[in-house]
Amino acid sequence: MKALSRVDDSAAARWWWSVDHGSLFILAALMTIGVVLVFAAGPGAAARFGIADDLHFPARQIMFAPLAVAVLLGASMLTPLQARRAGSIIFAAALVSLFAAALFAPEINGSRRWLEIGPLSFQPSELLKPGFVIVAAWMLAEGARDARFPGGAIATGLYLLCATLLALQPDYGQAALLTAVWMTMFFVSGGGLIWLVCVAAVAVIGLVAGYFLSPHLARRIDGFLNPEAGDNYQVDKALEAIASGGIIPKGGASSVKLSLPDAHTDFIFAVGVAEFGMALGLVILALFAAFVIRAYMKATGLKSVFAQSAVCGLAALIGLQSIIKIGVNLRALPAKGMTLPFISYGGSSLLTAALTVGLILALTRRQAHAARRKDVMP
Repeated sequence: MKALSRVDDSAAARWWWSVDHGSLFILAALMTIGVVLVFAAGPGAAARFGIADDLHFPARQIMFAPLAVAVLLGASMLTPLQARRAGSIIFAAALVSLFAAALFAPEINGSRRWLEIGPLSFQPSELLKPGFVIVAAWMLAEGARDARFPGGAIATGLYLLCATLLALQPDYGQAALLTAVWMTMFFVSGGGLIWLVCVAAVAVIGLVAGYFLSPHLARRIDGFLNPEAGDNYQVDKALEAIASGGIIPKGGASSVKLSLPDAHTDFIFAVGVAEFGMALGLVILALFAAFVIRAYMKATGLKSVFAQSAVCGLAALIGLQSIIKIGVNLRALPAKGMTLPFISYGGSSLLTAALTVGLILALTRRQAHAARRKDVMP
């Protein structure tokens, strides 16, 4: 990038000199670690699924990696106005897809989460999250700009709609994640404490209702609270893998990953620690923490209510999902069907994470070097 001068007025130069280079380095490191760990966990996963090709999962992950980079870079080049428009389209498409999943998606483990389009499958909930954050931030910004506009009420209504749709799949983990993200955004935008208490109360009521109405959720919670009574084979194996890792990397010598179900997706953090020691686990934690902290530090300097709310919400998505997934691997939280961003195997997960961080980079770019058009959001 040395050829791009600060006085160069090309789109590439304006992007390079306005984007956060530190965040780009962190994201490159996370994606690299993800590919390496899928290579480590992939052969065992292929054997469990009866797939002859040991490199089936790593090959697919490598196929999606360039697409994810393209999505990340493309999203990071958007102006705030373009980001708002893109987020609105994504949100609308995700809502339609959620309804379609409820009607047409095959039932897997008691839930309808995956839509299949030809040879491809994806979870609409993955796209819903960044789309919701952008639209909710837009509504909050409009409410801050014009006191007569019920931006907070509209955003709250959209949250309740999305959380309800996720709970009906049922996907209580994603609903809980969306609730935490929404509360973060509402707090950052200056929302009253009474509203936060109301949202928290609704979330608690929803959790209690889900416990009594969903046998699957009840088993997850009971198994977490009483490990001896529940079926915790996966989590037990994950803890065994982590305990076997030690400090010194085994460099592929760990055998626990061969018997760990979903080692390439839900429990890939455990595989990483087993193969490369606790040092890698700490590196992964540090990288996620550094990215989220950088995003929040950038957000504090933003003058746009829309950009500030959106960046905080998107960063909360990445940070909270990482905490939840790592917590599940450590048996600090009940098992949930979500991925570790950029690390777990999965094309839709990788592309959605790339979109999320790309939007963060777009909204935190230095305006002095960004696009010259006057399309900065209020």
